[in-house]
Amino acid sequence: MFRRLIYSILFFIALTIYSMQRFHLPLPALVNNYVNDFLYLPLVLGAIEFIIRRLKRDSSFKVPIAFVVFLASCYSFYFEYYLPRLNPRYTADWIDVILYFSGAFAYFFCGKIESRRFSKERF
Repeated sequence: MFRRLIYSILFFIALTIYSMQRFHLPLPALVNNYVNDFLYLPLVLGAIEFIIRRLKRDSSFKVPIAFVVFLASCYSFYFEYYLPRLNPRYTADWIDVILYFSGAFAYFFCGKIESRRFSKERF
């Protein structure tokens, strides 16, 4: 239940920032340029984990660290190297790469902490 609340809050924050950007409403530069880059992979990984848990009917499934690193690498390459070469709308920013990996690792380690807490409460 706590996890669902956290994801709902993160999704609401990301959606609010995105909506404000689309309607050209003013945002602080740090929020405008970086917050969604940090939130993106935790939201994607949470959705992937939710879908796999439902498909496999395994409520204890956790996304492996290798997949977390792979996905962060793919997003970093695609959005910070590949797209800026094709389209001037996109700019390469090494800070975004750090934020993709930071968000991905935050997701992974928060899941580890939560599973440890849950296993201690159960037994």
